[in-house]
Amino acid sequence: RQNKWAIYSVDCCELQKSTMGIKGLQGFVARVCPDACRMVDLKEMAEKHRIDHPDVMPVIVVDAMSCVRRWYTPESWVCGGQWREYLTVLEDFIETFKAAGIELVFYFDGVVEEKKRDEWIKRRQQNNKEIANLFQFIKTYRKQPGREMFVLPSALPTFTRFALKSLGQKTVCTLQEADFEVAAYALQHNCMGILGQDSDYLIYNTSPYFSIEKLCLDRLVTVMYSREDLCRALGLSVKHLPLFACLLGNDVVPENLLECFWHKCLVTCPSRNKSYNRRTSIILAVANYISKIPCSYSSLKHLEEMLPLGSDKTLLHRGMESYLLPGQQSPWIPLDARNFKMFSGQEETAMCRDKEIFQVLWLLKLNGHFIVVTAYFVFSCSCRPLNFSHPQHSIMQYIVFSSMSPIVCCSPQIPSVFLFSSVSSIAICHLDLSTCICHTHPILFLDGACPLVKEWFVYCGNPLQQPDLIQPVQPSIPGGTPNLKTLWFAKGPDVEKQRYSTFLACFHLQDAMEELQALEAPVAAFCCLLTYLMLQVSSLSLEDLNAFVALILCLKGKSAAELASLQPEIVDSRAVHLGAVLVRGLTTLLMANSACGFPFSMDDLMPWKVFDGKLFQEKYQKSHQSSSVEELLEGNVSNYILLESFVEILRLCRKLSICLSFCFQYSENNMRKYKNVCQFQKMKITIAVY
Repeated sequence: RQNKWAIYSVDCCELQKSTMGIKGLQGFVARVCPDACRMVDLKEMAEKHRIDHPDVMPVIVVDAMSCVRRWYTPESWVCGGQWREYLTVLEDFIETFKAAGIELVFYFDGVVEEKKRDEWIKRRQQNNKEIANLFQFIKTYRKQPGREMFVLPSALPTFTRFALKSLGQKTVCTLQEADFEVAAYALQHNCMGILGQDSDYLIYNTSPYFSIEKLCLDRLVTVMYSREDLCRALGLSVKHLPLFACLLGNDVVPENLLECFWHKCLVTCPSRNKSYNRRTSIILAVANYISKIPCSYSSLKHLEEMLPLGSDKTLLHRGMESYLLPGQQSPWIPLDARNFKMFSGQEETAMCRDKEIFQVLWLLKLNGHFIVVTAYFVFSCSCRPLNFSHPQHSIMQYIVFSSMSPIVCCSPQIPSVFLFSSVSSIAICHLDLSTCICHTHPILFLDGACPLVKEWFVYCGNPLQQPDLIQPVQPSIPGGTPNLKTLWFAKGPDVEKQRYSTFLACFHLQDAMEELQALEAPVAAFCCLLTYLMLQVSSLSLEDLNAFVALILCLKGKSAAELASLQPEIVDSRAVHLGAVLVRGLTTLLMANSACGFPFSMDDLMPWKVFDGKLFQEKYQKSHQSSSVEELLEGNVSNYILLESFVEILRLCRKLSICLSFCFQYSENNMRKYKNVCQFQKMKITIAVY
């Protein structure tokens, strides 16, 4: 059981947002243009907004992916997440704004657009190195590193969205880059401002931009960045800002194509302040260049010819257009030269195979309730794969339940980040969960056809040059895979039973349906995932199983404060690994649950119901130190009853390939204490190898 392997996962979009925008621009504003970043009182601004707009409540649009790092304040982060603590942090955040009369609308990234795939791959590869360093630290020092190595707990953005919804907040998962939709929503609804940490919000001509990094929550004050004051300092106007952003390099126009242009600008307009670094000098020189050219389409075309854009001469044009919000015009791009097209529900309906399904999907999308579906499943009468790069297909191109999902079905636009050591003593990887995913695919296909599914995974040895092609596998369900419309729309007890049995079939657990239904829903869902992992991963040990079972049985009833007070003696890297696998497995439960018509309430599948990082570390270490089951279960009578149910479910799993023995030894006092529960001194339950 040596720690020769490591796995950890980081939601792709969190890392994406951490470096989005124009490199160095926000720091430039703080250093060189102090008038463009001033401290403001959000309560005072809200009051002014109410006076100016008496019929509209002050609304701040929150770029959630820019904020999750700031929201996660629990001391422990490496063990898998202190989910109940995190839930209280989010609740306090919401209540503070609510007390000031400010409504919040939260936006989450839904896709990584095709044009940004190369940049995403670079960031994933860099992330792999960071995670490798993190695990090396844990293995060496057996403790959590400092905040400078901080990585968000596995699937945190995914479950943040569900947490916010459970707290009554409006959440939106975007159909394209979140910053565009955030800016568009703020403009369209005359919002009080945007809260985030992305310099692109200085470029969009929209509501004021507030910094999440500078937010003092108890006083509700933060820094507001002013694009108008920035323009005054640079000698530009707001209409110049999209070109300014593109010529500095952004997510569309790569910086490496602009080096020669920057050199020419620096020669023409050398820095007057010798203390400025090169990036600051470039920003000032580029602004000077732009201020001297006419605002016209011909100027843009001239720039496209002058810049070494390679084979794609439209890069600059597309970059400029990406900052134009609905209804806005630009002197640089006439209307007849615009290519950008907003998503249209009417256009999708014309393509959608089943209008009833589409209408439900569209309604769910608008309300932030996402379910699992992909382009293959709803479109295309011939089951011919659709063009994934086509902008009109974006709504069905990802697992709609969660844009940050680690297990990606039929989508080149939703990445995952798993790091696997090249030397591994345990084969836990995305394939261990993808068997369930493959069984979920056919449920969503129309007419039972199962074309290949494209998946993008980040794992050791995958250069990410092309997607993996996965063949869906029909789950073993008597009578065949049920019709999607039946699972989603039909009513009645028979349909409810069918939804539940179909869900269990995705995990090979249909034979244990009666036993699972007898458990509380969160415990039953956890049992599904745990049993499935035990079936798939032969290297999981009895001690691992005991630790997981003790976790779920002892978590109930513990408050966030109790869990926060836990202090594991050490941090075990293997337990960190298993915790990440377990939490990622919960996202697989979400996908299967939504595909099967919600046999479980989504709230029952949340990590704050079934997992706590520090508690799992404690149970794992005690289990591997041969602590008694009584000690693991904290002497709780009800836990012993639930344990018997777990054992019975495991016994029913005929494909289990290991022999599990539970030896419970009690003293005479303990036997008398628990005589109504366990009428024995020593109970040994062996699950035979089938």
